[in-house]
Amino acid sequence: MAKINVRVYGILLDSRQRLLVSDEFIRGGYFTKLPGGGLEFGEGTRDCLKREFMEETGLSVTIGDHIYTTDYYQPSAFHPGDQIISIYYYVHTTEPIQLETKDRPFDFAPHQVADPQGESEVFRWIAWEQVHEDIMTLPIDKIVVQKVLAQRTV
Repeated sequence: MAKINVRVYGILLDSRQRLLVSDEFIRGGYFTKLPGGGLEFGEGTRDCLKREFMEETGLSVTIGDHIYTTDYYQPSAFHPGDQIISIYYYVHTTEPIQLETKDRPFDFAPHQVADPQGESEVFRWIAWEQVHEDIMTLPIDKIVVQKVLAQRTV
């Protein structure tokens, strides 16, 4: 039975104006995406994003302005027949960011990608002047990066 999967993601810039991205290995594929994840039943979108950031990064964040909500049909890359609705917000942290990050895309330890059906995640900062839509893998993330770039150049 087809389902609608609601995902919530955040744009986090640090004090050096770098964008946080997540490099992920999922079922044999490599993806660069924005941090976030799936909405759980009974949860609001902002609470979902706070929980996802805490689970994935250990960062306590506040949720800022809404950026975008998917306004077209987007099939799931992982569950054929399911539809994805993604919601994006700006994310802020008031504490110093203590997060292990990598300098190169997909800089996984061998054990993190040994199981082709497994999943792993590492984080990376990208200098704002190097941010463009093609760094993102997922089509909705590409749209959001375009929108954020357009907003920041106005």
